Amino acid sequence: MPDLRLERELIESGTEPVAGIDEAGRGPLAGPVAAAAVILPSGYRHELLDDSKKLTARRREALFEEITTDPGICWGLSFVEVPEIDERNILRATHAAMGRAAMALGSRPAFCLIDGLDVPRFPLASRGVVKGDGISFSIAAASIIAKVSRDRRMQELAEEFPVYGFEKHKGYGTMAHLEALRRHGPCREHRRSFAPVAELV
Repeated sequence: MPDLRLERELIESGTEPVAGIDEAGRGPLAGPVAAAAVILPSGYRHELLDDSKKLTARRREALFEEITTDPGICWGLSFVEVPEIDERNILRATHAAMGRAAMALGSRPAFCLIDGLDVPRFPLASRGVVKGDGISFSIAAASIIAKVSRDRRMQELAEEFPVYGFEKHKGYGTMAHLEALRRHGPCREHRRSFAPVAELV
């Protein structure tokens, strides 16, 4: 289970506030990539907060509402849309989303803990934490905000483009999605820089 150990170490060294950052939607063939940044209050504890991938959709939704309505929690969210993903590539687009989420926080963090590897040229002091969403409460909270926000966006896109089944697979390259792509061709929300889509353009 995650905790605030990493955040506490930084705060005790005089570095605060500390934000956790995570992304959702790096691998799908369609839709934006989302990133969130979260600053939790000192001493924050939660028995159910964990890496979003380990939680059911229902639990994620409940935690999302709890986190985003808590006046003691500062959070920011950013989407990078498909045209920018195709122009910059998904890695740079993901890094851009993370940076924008950090800059969207109401309080400027002194340091950012980022899920995964170090992000080059990040706009604030930071370091990567591999599998950080299972280690840090701040990163876990960010993972939930990013995941739920992106899933909700894909639900909206499913209504606009019903033939692809975005509400089921959220844009990932499932067999059903690939079959729909072959049958109908890509829509504007498909990432043309990704091989399975590029082959059909």
